[in-house]
Amino acid sequence: MLTANIVRTFKNGASIRASLDIGPTSRVTVLFGPSGAGKTTILRCIAGLEPLNDGRIVFKDRVWADVSRGIHLPPQQRPVGYLFQDYALFPHLNVRQNIAYGINPMREQERARKVQEIAHNLQVEDLLDRRPSELSGGQQQRVALARSLVRRPEILLLDEPLSALDGPTRDRVRAELARLLRTLQVPAILVTHDWVDALSLGDRLVVMSRGTILQTGAPADVFARPEHAEVAAAVGMETVASGVVKERRNGSLTLQVDRAELVAVDPNPQDGDPSSYFVCIRGENVTLETGRPSQSSARNHLRGIVKDIAPNGTLWRVTVDVGTDVVAFLTRQAVEDMGLTPGAEVYAVFKASAVHLIARSE
Repeated sequence: MLTANIVRTFKNGASIRASLDIGPTSRVTVLFGPSGAGKTTILRCIAGLEPLNDGRIVFKDRVWADVSRGIHLPPQQRPVGYLFQDYALFPHLNVRQNIAYGINPMREQERARKVQEIAHNLQVEDLLDRRPSELSGGQQQRVALARSLVRRPEILLLDEPLSALDGPTRDRVRAELARLLRTLQVPAILVTHDWVDALSLGDRLVVMSRGTILQTGAPADVFARPEHAEVAAAVGMETVASGVVKERRNGSLTLQVDRAELVAVDPNPQDGDPSSYFVCIRGENVTLETGRPSQSSARNHLRGIVKDIAPNGTLWRVTVDVGTDVVAFLTRQAVEDMGLTPGAEVYAVFKASAVHLIARSE
């Protein structure tokens, strides 16, 4: 459906080089990565808001851009709906006028019918006479979506659609957006740097860093099995460190990670290679214990010292020095019950299967 080979360079020397191939069965493709990765630039190039320095964009056999042939269709000739990060609603217009803005050339009766229809579909009929300042964050998002969809786009582009919302509102609007994207029957490309958004909204994940695509796949697969250390860091592997194999035995590996020894499942039990890995551990897979370590099936019981405790959303992020830094997520109540403070002695406990290994090039 969409094939995009994008090269975009900037005066400061930064460049974006990325290729996307989105098939007709794709529902929501998420461009994921840290700020500055190039996600929004790709979206703007697809929409025609940024020119290519090299490359080609083809949608359903129609060429939207081709530098070698001097082709660059303007945004109004591309059947896209674009939802901006701040929604970009006109404050001096009411909801009805905002939705109708993109179809103003249409005859008045037809324009009114289309506005009423899309307002009904997105449940903003009762808001048509309000100004944007009178709307909640979720209502503003629905109005901005209505304005994008009233033109009947063939692909929807969403740039950080939840970033302007506070925590509780974001959770509610995310669920609402997920429902809308399921029912709209319009393929979408969504930009985010939030892993909860990526897992909740996407059925295909494209991880970017420093202007390039690092990994593509189903969101759950990419989050569970990142192929690069940068991807592991981008998708929320709180612990990413270098490790060297000390021993291979019965499908398990013992690795030296800084001053610590960890046990992991051997990902290469047949050929025995490589000899070094990036060691990645999610914070939610690490538990902390005080006193003597409990008897459990977990292979890793590492004695350490609490280095730092910091709030992380509804949980607390606890960094423990076990010879290398390991991060665990605990509830505030657990932190208080265990009496955790910097300098406290604890055991970090996690299973061998919780250690994800990425081969390092020698």
